[in-house]
Amino acid sequence: MSEKTYLQALNEALRQEMERDENVFILGEDVGQFGGCFGVTQGLFDQFGEDRVMDTPITESTIVGAACGAAACGLRPVPELMFVDFIGVSMDQLFNQAAKMRYMFGGKTTVPMTLRMPQGAGIGAAAQHSQCLESWFMNIPGLKVVIPSTPYDAKGLLISAIRDDNPVVFLEHKLLYGASGEVPDESYTIDIGKADIKREGSDVTIVATSQMVYSALEAAERLKADGIEAEVVDPRCLQPLDKDTILDSVKKTHALVVAHEAVTFAGPGAEISAIVAEEAIEYLDAPIKRVGAPFCPVPFSPPLEQHYIPSADNIVEAVKSIR
Repeated sequence: MSEKTYLQALNEALRQEMERDENVFILGEDVGQFGGCFGVTQGLFDQFGEDRVMDTPITESTIVGAACGAAACGLRPVPELMFVDFIGVSMDQLFNQAAKMRYMFGGKTTVPMTLRMPQGAGIGAAAQHSQCLESWFMNIPGLKVVIPSTPYDAKGLLISAIRDDNPVVFLEHKLLYGASGEVPDESYTIDIGKADIKREGSDVTIVATSQMVYSALEAAERLKADGIEAEVVDPRCLQPLDKDTILDSVKKTHALVVAHEAVTFAGPGAEISAIVAEEAIEYLDAPIKRVGAPFCPVPFSPPLEQHYIPSADNIVEAVKSIR
């Protein structure tokens, strides 16, 4: 166990899986000698060579399509798109091919591909390079959607994703690459679809994803000063969603706030709120509150961008409105 950044944890997961299984390979723009746009694949080209760390042209449809075909033929590709915002170019390859192939072939083939994509605002990358699009993928049967918040979760879940026989969308918030935490040096897995309680509490449940987990934990510490003990639940995966952990927490605290950076309207919080309303409404003492981004493109202006991104202040305000 040693201190590692989120980026280092991802790099270590890729390295260990490529050493373990020769069928694992990486493809994408600048993933080779350059080491990836954010440095996640640094050093892997030198160790494994161009046959297993493949630079591609700037054509996302080819990256995802080639990965889908390679996976169907028995390999375990890990394609990387430079930004999640570029997925629109290759959506047919993802949601019409990779997601449906196993079902349409009656289970005679599998598509074990892990599509890594950075997402999120906060670096001044403007409207076309800063979105959080996880709710798009949640709505596609056949895809698994993983969205880790900590270095420990990132490594264990990436290894699990690579070993999974289904296509996995693996979303990494750009602001988390520098986050650090204790990570085992050895290989390990985390069950896809199992939430984690990041902080225990008794007065309100805050379900938060990705970067917003840290905002939720900050909010929880501030609320503690006012006598409110918040429980912070990190789903870690949005498809499959561990609704049991969320429901058990709500049954204990009798209040729910859902926080994510994706836009509030039709975001992942809408589905989580609906599940709780359908299956545990009798346990709620107050309305469910959602904290998310406004329904507008991500601004380029730094002050406007910071206003756009949900914050610990927003979470505290939401909790105090019901507690």
